[in-house]
Amino acid sequence: MLTTIEQLEALYAQPGERALRKQIAHVNDDYRAFVEAAPFVVLATSGPDGLDCSPRGDAPGFVRVLDARTLALPDRPGNNRLDSLRNIIVDPRLALLLIVPGVGETLRVNGRGRISTDAALLDSFAVDGKLPRTVLLIDVDAVYFHCSKALVRSQLWDPTRHLERSRLPSAGEILRNIIAADDGGQFDAAAYDRELPARVRATLY
Repeated sequence: MLTTIEQLEALYAQPGERALRKQIAHVNDDYRAFVEAAPFVVLATSGPDGLDCSPRGDAPGFVRVLDARTLALPDRPGNNRLDSLRNIIVDPRLALLLIVPGVGETLRVNGRGRISTDAALLDSFAVDGKLPRTVLLIDVDAVYFHCSKALVRSQLWDPTRHLERSRLPSAGEILRNIIAADDGGQFDAAAYDRELPARVRATLY
C-alpha cells in the first residue's frame, strides 16, 4: 500500500513538458470551441458530507463562456437533492469534465463556483419560456484538454459496443428492490418504467 507522494512518484515517469504546458488559467479560443460544442459535462464538488459527481446535459453551448476566466452553467430541473449546490455553498472548489460526442479528447476545468439568481442571467438561459432556478458561475483557475486514451480504450463512441438497455435493471426495478422492505412490496416497477419517458420529457425544463 502506497502512503507517500514519494512512493507514488517512484512508480511513474515524470510528466512530459507538453502535458504540463497544455494547462492554462483561462479559456482560450481552442478551449472555447470545446466548451461551446459540448452537450454534456460532469460537475465534481466537495462538501462536509463528502464528494459528489453530477452529470449535466443540454444543447451544445449550454455551458456558456462569459469571458476568458468565467463560465456559466444553468441548473436545469433534476431530483432536487441539490448535492452539488449544497457543496458549493460550503466549499466553492469544483471541477468540470466536458465531453463532445464522437471526439476522443475531453476538456477539464478546475475553478470555484458562485450560485447566481440574477434575473437577467436566468432569463438568458430560458428554454421555451422556462428559466433555471439558479445559474452556476465558475471562476476558472485551470483549463486543459485530456488526451483520448480513456475513450479509445473504452470504445465509448463505437455503436457496436453499445449495450442494450434491457440487459441492465430498469429504473423501476432498481427502486423496487431498494424500497421493497419498507413498502411491503407495493411499489409498481412496471408502471414506473412505463410512465418514466413521458415524465422525463415533461420535466426537462
